[in-house]
Amino acid sequence: MKNNISISIRNAAVSTIILLLIYISIVSFVSGWDFTKDQFSRYWYFIITLAIGFGTQVGFYTYLKNAIKQNASPRVLAVSGTTSTAAMISCCAHYLVNLLPILGAVGIITVISQYQIQLFWVGIAFNFLGIAYMANKVYKFSKVI
Repeated sequence: MKNNISISIRNAAVSTIILLLIYISIVSFVSGWDFTKDQFSRYWYFIITLAIGFGTQVGFYTYLKNAIKQNASPRVLAVSGTTSTAAMISCCAHYLVNLLPILGAVGIITVISQYQIQLFWVGIAFNFLGIAYMANKVYKFSKVI
């Protein structure tokens, strides 16, 4: 179980860093390094929060997936089959909302850039909901085993 927590924390940290690197790469490629620095310095608290939220969900998903594998009894498999699928969809589907503010920061879509701050808040709200959902699934799973 302790190894599962370590793996989950590692995956959460790596996912957070990868998302930040993707953001920096896309913005730099499209608009240049100076624009990237300006956007990051202006919106760093939103960007970091979105990346950490995504990483947290990846960590929860990893924990849940590994816990299901370790406790593969028929009862656990019956309960966790749907949980795992729903968790994966929840973890990844809201990521599109996280991308919208980043696309706005890049300047690709003018309409999105007009509502960039609002989209950051929507992304954070979806992150919070995703984290709450994943935490609930981990909690329910821990009650089954």
